[in-house]
Amino acid sequence: MKTLERDVVIIGAGPSGLTAARTLKAAGLSVAVLEARSRVGGRTWTDTIDGAMLEIGGQWVSPDQTALISLIDELGLETFERYRAGESVYISPDGTRRTYTGEMFPVGEQTEKEMLRLIELLDGLAAETDPAAPWNHPRARELDTISFHHWLRGQSSDEEACNNIGLFVAGGMLTKPAHSFSVLQAVLMAASAGSFSNLVDEDFILDRRVAGGMQQVSERIAADLDGDVFLSAPVRFLRWPGEDGTAHDGVTAVADNVTVHARRAVMAVPPNLYSRVSFDPPLPRRQHQMHQHQSLGLVIKVHAVYSTPFWRRAGLSGTCFGANELVQEIYDNTNHGDPRGTLVGFVSDEKADRMFELTADERRRAILESMAGFLGDEALTPEVYYESDWGSEEWTRGAYAASYDLGGLHRYGPDQLKPVGPIHWSSSDLAAEGYQHVDGAVRMGRLTAERILAEVRGQG
Repeated sequence: MKTLERDVVIIGAGPSGLTAARTLKAAGLSVAVLEARSRVGGRTWTDTIDGAMLEIGGQWVSPDQTALISLIDELGLETFERYRAGESVYISPDGTRRTYTGEMFPVGEQTEKEMLRLIELLDGLAAETDPAAPWNHPRARELDTISFHHWLRGQSSDEEACNNIGLFVAGGMLTKPAHSFSVLQAVLMAASAGSFSNLVDEDFILDRRVAGGMQQVSERIAADLDGDVFLSAPVRFLRWPGEDGTAHDGVTAVADNVTVHARRAVMAVPPNLYSRVSFDPPLPRRQHQMHQHQSLGLVIKVHAVYSTPFWRRAGLSGTCFGANELVQEIYDNTNHGDPRGTLVGFVSDEKADRMFELTADERRRAILESMAGFLGDEALTPEVYYESDWGSEEWTRGAYAASYDLGGLHRYGPDQLKPVGPIHWSSSDLAAEGYQHVDGAVRMGRLTAERILAEVRGQG
């Protein structure tokens, strides 16, 4: 068992933990980053499957994600635009397939009016909401105790409009049924992206990708940390003096094969994994309760690689939507400079539940048939097929990020970043701007490091 002395020990080598470590080390503090997995990157993971490079986890960069964009530039990485030329495809609730251009789905005149009205209402709520403190909205309790599903239907009787608007937050972002989270949680999602209009604009929210893969952000930071990252080292215990001590009394992190004594600790993992660590003394009651009201959603991210991007020959962009379809969203995810064509599709929440009741072959067939309903029979025969299933990944257990159940955000949110003794909390799940995105992870890493530096300097 290796024993180390450091100023700060960081649990989790995803973008948040590594950004915190990078910032702290640049300021002159010593760090150790303990990662349970055998790789860095957390919920970003670029892997080669059957000869095809796939983005297993988070991958897109939008124009408002300035923290991530500046870090990408600092690390010497390049980005490229997602392919979007041509017509998109929409399948209506009655199964009718239509092609269209622009942002608005090709729906009936009344449904279009209702969708635009709902977007305007949500834009108004997002503009009133501070993403760093949504619980301070004057109607926070009201908005947090009604589900997004039921709120939409209280605003409109147009079921197609409600389902389409719900898709952008439920299946598209939180990967939970719209009846399971609150309007306030949906408004936070919109406010964190600048507006609800940004969420419904796929050309904005899914603007660019990192050439060579998003995981490189973590890999390059880890390389610069020069031996301070320890892999395959899940933390089993965090010990500190407890309520009678003070933050500067220090903390001890006990992981497999390494123990770190430090002045501060950073938990840079999603809240659903906090319980994987045994805290001594136990966390306060408030923390225990809060963490039980935060959970990740469920989504199958489907990768299908073809010899050519066949949809482009038909004048299609590869962008597809259908709130009632098994695969609710599809995008052209072809790699930069790759002559092959790659599609990425998403099966979310309850639909994903049903897919996991099938055998692997049955699930593949059902998913590809759904994709073919948008893009034609050529979609049935990819050269490479792969399903990202983060719900079964031991050190993640869901996707994309944690959100609160009904009533949880205004009840517990004000305390989610409060340190416990020497322990700080840092992840994209707790971010304001960039919530649940890599940008939010970077922002939280920097913010956590700055708070620790302020504490340490204040003592000295």
